[in-house]
Amino acid sequence: QVQLVESGGGLVQPGGSLRLSCAGSGISRSARTMGWFRQAPGKQRELVATITSSGTTNYAESVKGRFIVSGDNVKKTVYLQMTGLKAEDTAVYYCRMIVVVTFAMYWGQGTQVTVSS
Repeated sequence: QVQLVESGGGLVQPGGSLRLSCAGSGISRSARTMGWFRQAPGKQRELVATITSSGTTNYAESVKGRFIVSGDNVKKTVYLQMTGLKAEDTAVYYCRMIVVVTFAMYWGQGTQVTVSS
């Protein structure tokens, strides 16, 4: 059974930090691309950051300089270090993996991040 399990979400004050983790299991192939998306209430899901198997990263403009994505495509783990958090970062964060060869896409169940004083 394929699973992506996120952890690390929670409540943090503005300016604070959180580190999200995502671990894949039941996936036989290495990840081609791993990343994080988020969805705030009433809004569409949007890209936050992605990383390829070669280490190339891509960030949404709104998080550049504050968030860092990292991971291991063979172990199928991906992380998101978030600093300088703002109220507008409040959302459910989802990890996503696309594997090599088949380009099958997998999503996690989401973890809530709330930035509030």
